Amino acid sequence: MRAFIVLSAAALVLARPELSRRQAFLLKNGQDAIAQNQQFAALTANSPCNAGQQACVNNGFAQCVGGRFVVQGCAGGTVCAALPQTGGPGTAIACTTAADRDARIAATGATGAGNGNNNQPPAAPPAAPPAAPPAAPPAAPPAAPPANPPPNNNNGGNAQTSLTLDNAVIARGFANDGQDVPSAGQIASLTSTNNFINFCLTVNLPLTDGKQIEDGSCNPAPMGVIAAKSRMPTSKFVFPPNGATVAARQPFLIEMAIQNLETGNFVNAQQNYFSAPQQLNAQGIIRGHSHVVIQKLDSLAQTTPADPTRFAFFKGLNAPAANGILNAEVGAPGLEPGFYRLSSINTAANHQPVLVAVAQHGALDDAVYFTVQ
Repeated sequence: MRAFIVLSAAALVLARPELSRRQAFLLKNGQDAIAQNQQFAALTANSPCNAGQQACVNNGFAQCVGGRFVVQGCAGGTVCAALPQTGGPGTAIACTTAADRDARIAATGATGAGNGNNNQPPAAPPAAPPAAPPAAPPAAPPAAPPANPPPNNNNGGNAQTSLTLDNAVIARGFANDGQDVPSAGQIASLTSTNNFINFCLTVNLPLTDGKQIEDGSCNPAPMGVIAAKSRMPTSKFVFPPNGATVAARQPFLIEMAIQNLETGNFVNAQQNYFSAPQQLNAQGIIRGHSHVVIQKLDSLAQTTPADPTRFAFFKGLNAPAANGILNAEVGAPGLEPGFYRLSSINTAANHQPVLVAVAQHGALDDAVYFTVQ
């Protein structure tokens, strides 16, 4: 019996340093969460930030894109907050209730306002310290479950190198097939509870992997940041205008006016085709470039669709626009006599078609018809 008591006492002595270390990082996590929330209270969508940086802005979850924060509002009754991790050092940013935020911070022993934001509900009073060190820190149950689980803390908290989907970016709406409000002829959407991260396993095709694969492929890259309705790109040909006549077998200069596209941004089309999400600049404008393509027609009255695999001229407009104008020279020997359609193809930096915030919008590209003789 004496030996058992001695061994038990020794085990208790050995356990205390580990318990002390755990209590120390929990307390620091709570203090760090308080400090972060106080910093977040001073941020706005226009606050300077670094690419990929995450924060809470105006009670919404925010990520830095193009030097400014893009904010996604939290669900009703919840706020964005920095929360202390419990499995190791660090904090996580997530949408949760103010009561849950305060309870998690209080459970670490840290004290202070939950978010340091006058628009936030006040923090709950900290829990009274226990009379003796417990085997584990007191875990005050949250008043309500968080709307979204805290983000994962993989690879030291770097979500952009982690191979695990972060809970904070799971789109809950993807689980809805849209048929709860049916419309005539409407089909059910594909659904997913993990952002379709493994969708390409459902098809027998190679990954796009930055390549232009003529027989088709499956692209796992996300669509990216969507341009606001007020920032949708648009273009209009200046020359040749619609209905113009151009001299046959002579060089001429295509001119196109462009708005709401930060031109001059293009990646290697052989290695990075469709390989990254659409990005915006600090003004919310899509970072990308344009192209022009000329296709020969049977006549200006042609009603059959043109073959997209055939064209008389194609040019990527890789240089930035000058005074809002892009241009491309159709060099010698020019075009043969006939009827032609000139079209623009406005794209993001990785050559994908531009994406905008609403389904109903005017054309984002232009097309004109002209005669060569």
